[in-house]
Amino acid sequence: MNLAALITVEFLGVALVFARIGGMLMFVPALGETVIPVRHRLAFGVLLSLALYPAVPQGPVSLDAPGPLVGALAIELTLGLWIGVTARILLSALEFAGYQIGLVSGLSNAFSPSLGSFQGSTLISTGLMLGGVAMIFATDLHHLIIGAMVSSYDLFPPGQILPSDLAQQIVKAVSQSFYLGLSIVAPFYVMGLLVNLGMGLAARMMPSLPVFFVAAPVLIMAGLLVLVMATPVMLREFAERFGEWLGLLVF
Repeated sequence: MNLAALITVEFLGVALVFARIGGMLMFVPALGETVIPVRHRLAFGVLLSLALYPAVPQGPVSLDAPGPLVGALAIELTLGLWIGVTARILLSALEFAGYQIGLVSGLSNAFSPSLGSFQGSTLISTGLMLGGVAMIFATDLHHLIIGAMVSSYDLFPPGQILPSDLAQQIVKAVSQSFYLGLSIVAPFYVMGLLVNLGMGLAARMMPSLPVFFVAAPVLIMAGLLVLVMATPVMLREFAERFGEWLGLLVF
């Protein structure tokens, strides 16, 4: 093999690595946020692919058969997108919890620019999303994200066909995210039930009391109080679940 062919093979090998890493960086939390310019994410993906190229197994690269090479690129890109989307689905548990907290505490009309997967995010959901991203960096989970990129080659070696249960794993990720969102927002459901029950009893005892005007500020204050007390527990629970998934990449 001459020098030009060797350089071409190495370039194609890096391209295969970049297909998976770049696919992950499109959606993975913390490293793939939409607030990061696309050019910066692209440059980081290229540098990370060059750094990880010697550390990951290489699939067969043939210059004589472009068809299998295109198929390998498509498979690597699909796997990267699948890992990134699954991670993003887990992070969406915080956004779902923020929506539910806003509905329960009367702050659902406090909108803010969307930083997550949905349009028109509320202030609470945006705050929880930012808190989740900050928690990822504070607990060094971004190191686990890069480690998961490397360990994905052990779980999905290059040169093989796509696993048959990728769609099933996405369904499990959605169910786990929904369960996590409900579990961390449960105290607010209890708070809303107690406040509304108390306002109902007050209305029965004092019919002249303008319950609607009294209940709204009480509900908001109670929601903010519970939010201050519950946010550390919510973020810690998310970080634990997210770290567990990064170590396995499957459910």
